[in-house]
Amino acid sequence: MAQVQVEGCSGVDAGQTQENPYSNLISVSDNSAQVLQALYEKHRVTRNAQQKAKILSPEFTGWTLDPFLVKLSGPHREPGYTDPRVNLTFWARPPSWIREIVRQLQEQLTKVAPTLWLMPLENLHMTTLEVMTGSTEAQVQRMLDQIGTQAIRTIAEWTSIHRARLVKPLICYDAAALALTFVPAAGEPDTAGHARNLEADEYTYHHLRRDVFAMTRATAVDITPRYTVPSAHLTIARFNNQNGFQKNLTNSAVEVDREAVATLIRTIEELNNWLELETWPAPGKVQKLRGNWTVGHEKTLECRKGRSWYGGGESVYVGAGF
Repeated sequence: MAQVQVEGCSGVDAGQTQENPYSNLISVSDNSAQVLQALYEKHRVTRNAQQKAKILSPEFTGWTLDPFLVKLSGPHREPGYTDPRVNLTFWARPPSWIREIVRQLQEQLTKVAPTLWLMPLENLHMTTLEVMTGSTEAQVQRMLDQIGTQAIRTIAEWTSIHRARLVKPLICYDAAALALTFVPAAGEPDTAGHARNLEADEYTYHHLRRDVFAMTRATAVDITPRYTVPSAHLTIARFNNQNGFQKNLTNSAVEVDREAVATLIRTIEELNNWLELETWPAPGKVQKLRGNWTVGHEKTLECRKGRSWYGGGESVYVGAGF
């Protein structure tokens, strides 16, 4: 999320102790979907608690503005500015019913924070693997040439036969951005409340991240993912100004409007309660809003290049989903 460092909050080192940085968590969890889900859940709940304490503390001095987005959009945009960062990634695109949940969340958030920058629904994406970031077009093209067209297609279409299901959407936040997060499924009922076997969820989203990394590395490219923490998230909003969260003092200075900040945090918590009630699976519960998402539904993974930080860029390859 944005420019704030994403700390590992799962209590487990998800780092580089193995050649594949995603394998460590799978080994620690003994390849258990239930344990992996618990680690993803602990990460997001712990991180929200940490960020809430920081944001509501007297030392909080305002939102961490994305300096590139400030120039691209909002009250301080610079006409003609071009984001210099060129990237190469593999994305998971959310299906229509997840986009609808995001639409409703964004609508509610802007009632208390009307100056939030909202991720356009058509730009929503979950970064499964970041191959290059902050590079040049020439560097990205050389990397694409090295990976090769067939390997890119194989990686993107991996979801056609390797089904990783995500469940339990929850908003996570920091001083820079808000994201809709998910955890790997571990035998929860489907959207109609029907029981599923735990074995059906043995292949998790973390396994998918591991395999996409391995297949990309197998083409002899050298990649170091920016973060490997247990997180599956769609960025839904960012801060590119302080408007609405500052108040003027008598000496022409400004200070944080702590009541406005607290109102936003309270709204996020209310929305998270709504998400749990309306979109989380439970036996016999028919979900009007489907919070389950099997990656690859509607579209395969998408190989994306260019200025993709805010959902832009251009597609290298994306196939039809199931």
